[in-house]
Amino acid sequence: MASSQCCENPPALNPAGGEGKVVDSFGGLNAYLAGSPDAKAAVVLVSDIFGFDAPNLRKIADKVASSGYFVVVPDFLNGDPYIPDNTEKPLPVWLKSHTPEKAFEEAKPVVAALKEKGVSNVGAAGYCWGAKVVVELAKAHEIQAAVLLHPSFVTVDDIKEVKCPISILGAEIDKMSPPELVEQFEQVLSANTGVGHFVKIFPGVAHGWSVRYSHDDAAAVKSAEEALADMIDWFNKNLK
Repeated sequence: MASSQCCENPPALNPAGGEGKVVDSFGGLNAYLAGSPDAKAAVVLVSDIFGFDAPNLRKIADKVASSGYFVVVPDFLNGDPYIPDNTEKPLPVWLKSHTPEKAFEEAKPVVAALKEKGVSNVGAAGYCWGAKVVVELAKAHEIQAAVLLHPSFVTVDDIKEVKCPISILGAEIDKMSPPELVEQFEQVLSANTGVGHFVKIFPGVAHGWSVRYSHDDAAAVKSAEEALADMIDWFNKNLK
């Protein structure tokens, strides 16, 4: 069951945000694109429940792109992000029509479109809800590297089936993936010598911190920047 932490600190969405561009169809979905289209390595960013218009997410996309990647942020929510004030669609109702499993199926053509344009290695990173989409891609070996940030709905059984190098960045204060669960993930990965892994629990931060931080909170910004640096480092090690 989703926790109220999934809904805290909702972003002010901005469809025109970021240094990149929005296209009507990339692999069949609206998407925000950043970076060189000629890059041989690409990263797919999968949003949380607030969707691909979130300004911090687009800033992250731009920073990943500046490290030499072509970055795609698809609109897996199909123009219908979760709106906390919408009493007609509380989170449990919204989740029924926005399952990570559906987004996983929609992600396959996105990866295929990247391969068709000459990309040789594809990584994916997912935030909260999006982390479940990414773990499904990692289980299906659709991608060459995965990063899960404060994941929601990810289970130990999911982690057992991962087939590509995976980094898990957790929060100390997280009801969806408490540190005890993240530590279980690490134990499973340590036993699977065929899959490279990096697991870290960030102290003093809560679920959602890496993408829904306030720019006025210096400590939150520093921690989010550290998570972004860890993510880019993982992609550099496994995609280039």
